[in-house]
Amino acid sequence: MGKKITEFVTWVGKVDWELNEFHGHEYSTEKGSSYNAYLIRDGKNVLIDTVWKPYDDEFVENLKKEIDLHDIDYIVMNHNENDHSGALPALMREIPDTPIYCTAKGEAIIRGLYHADWNFVNVKTGDTLDIGKHKLVFIEAPMLHWPDTMFTYMTGENILFSNDGFGQHYASETLFNDNVDQAELYNEAMKYYANILNLYSPMVTKKIEEILAMNVPVNMICPSHGVIWRHDPLQIVKTYQTWAKAYQENQVTIIYDTMWNATRRMAEAICEGLRQADPTLVVKLYNSAVDDKNDIVTEVFKSKAILVGSPTINYGFLSSIGSIMEMIRGLKFKNKKAAAFGSFGWSGESVGQITNLLKGAGFTVESDGLRCKWMPDEKALEECRDFGKQFSQTL
Repeated sequence: MGKKITEFVTWVGKVDWELNEFHGHEYSTEKGSSYNAYLIRDGKNVLIDTVWKPYDDEFVENLKKEIDLHDIDYIVMNHNENDHSGALPALMREIPDTPIYCTAKGEAIIRGLYHADWNFVNVKTGDTLDIGKHKLVFIEAPMLHWPDTMFTYMTGENILFSNDGFGQHYASETLFNDNVDQAELYNEAMKYYANILNLYSPMVTKKIEEILAMNVPVNMICPSHGVIWRHDPLQIVKTYQTWAKAYQENQVTIIYDTMWNATRRMAEAICEGLRQADPTLVVKLYNSAVDDKNDIVTEVFKSKAILVGSPTINYGFLSSIGSIMEMIRGLKFKNKKAAAFGSFGWSGESVGQITNLLKGAGFTVESDGLRCKWMPDEKALEECRDFGKQFSQTL
């Protein structure tokens, strides 16, 4: 059922408590998520976004309880990825002639996904739609995080419908940011930014500056996932501004995989060396084959440097290292240092190969890396500690 968020706006989305993976198997969602859609009732009635296809029939039936579907004058699609547009086909079977307001690229994406010739109305930044007591103002936001994305601002209510921007994969029945655990909310918002939006940080900065330059009041930010920012809504905007500027904390993250624990022992000894050199430094260790890959990426986002280790296998490195390095490469982290390490028995190529991956991912590589043959003895472990101490001096 719908939940009123103002006199004129009702949330008509879906909270998905069962969701534990997103974007296929690429993004973990241990806290579930939501697909937020909004119904505006004014002189004209407007639906903003829909939900993911598994819930399309449920969405349409619940929407019928809120409004006669034929009384919906306009549909606004801020972003047309499947989790937001998935219920469009079911809805348009009921009201096929209702105009769909979206960007030109949004129309192309909808046509590509659903192969339907609906009544599209293309909009661009600065276009407005008079709906009675209020107006909707459209703001293109390409690559946040798809090329079709736009925001919609509702005058009078001073609401920014931001779609994926400022969202979180975070299920809550309470709907608003001031009603949930603040530490959980911050962690999920950071994980979302690090894993989805970091690549587009230059666009984030530009778009925020553009919105702030409009000098309009913002009473509420309504994203398409997670909670609505009602209390101090601009706090998340300011946080995004910080995150978009090559964010880092006083942290080093060590990522490794291991076969017979030689590389694990190296990682732990390197950690000891880092901490001996700088007791204030936060050092975290993650096994890329065991730990959640999106949590690892979030820790990389927070770090000013990373160390990546793998034993040599088949003249290369373990597959989990290749997987996490590809994720890291694609997100284009800036202003971070790195080095590689690993154990080997006879050929020992992994360290050099990981070093090249780190360079290719944009990290400043501070050394040729550290190799240890077979299982490290105390002398080798001391070399690992020294390696950690020396790396600390570069930070």
